[in-house]
Amino acid sequence: MPRKTSSVPAPQYLKVKNHLRERIASGHWVAGDLLPSEAELVALFEVSRMTVNRALRELTQEGLVERLQGVGTFVAQLHRISSTLNVRDVHDEILQRGHQHTAKVHSLATLKADGPQAADFGLALGAELFHSVIVHFENGVAIQCEDRLVNPACAPAYLGLDFAKTTPTNYLLEVAPLSEARYTIESLLPSALEAKLLGISRRDPCLVVKRRTFSRGQTVTTVRLTHPGSLYVLEGSFQA
Repeated sequence: MPRKTSSVPAPQYLKVKNHLRERIASGHWVAGDLLPSEAELVALFEVSRMTVNRALRELTQEGLVERLQGVGTFVAQLHRISSTLNVRDVHDEILQRGHQHTAKVHSLATLKADGPQAADFGLALGAELFHSVIVHFENGVAIQCEDRLVNPACAPAYLGLDFAKTTPTNYLLEVAPLSEARYTIESLLPSALEAKLLGISRRDPCLVVKRRTFSRGQTVTTVRLTHPGSLYVLEGSFQA
């Protein structure tokens, strides 16, 4: 006799909501794109208009879409990179847009510097560096993979911090005041790990910012910030 289970099917509106969210996150629809109409979604999922309306209403409340009366539903313009140009905290930027920031730590450990890494930090080959990989989310959508190396002499408490509650940028700006920053910005394909953490294909182009920051002439950190290209517009200014 088959064993009974107590699992409860997910509400119908969540199926619609999750489908739309996943398509936006993957870049199938980008900022400004018109989503299928309510009637089209009703037919596609074989649900009521009320069910579709609830899914769209919740996505609107989360800031993922914008609804224009009599026109339709569009993907919201969520993410504009200015933090990468001004060395501002991604957490603060997201809050300023009225959205929710969350972060997930993928790894937090030490490593021994290879040749290029040692040269960046002015350290001996094999010197210890702190290494973190953190994914930042805006309203539940992965928008940035942060792969960072940190000089332990500049930030000795780094590995003991809870980066679900604070950010590396916030901490580093406090303990090692910024005196200089150098950038490169490129359109690149993500690594296998970056694609996995961002929930995108390895064929999806990304906007990659590589940044090296200094305090009192000493390299504090190097970081690679990888953003799904379909979600971003680059804007900002820099003033010495």
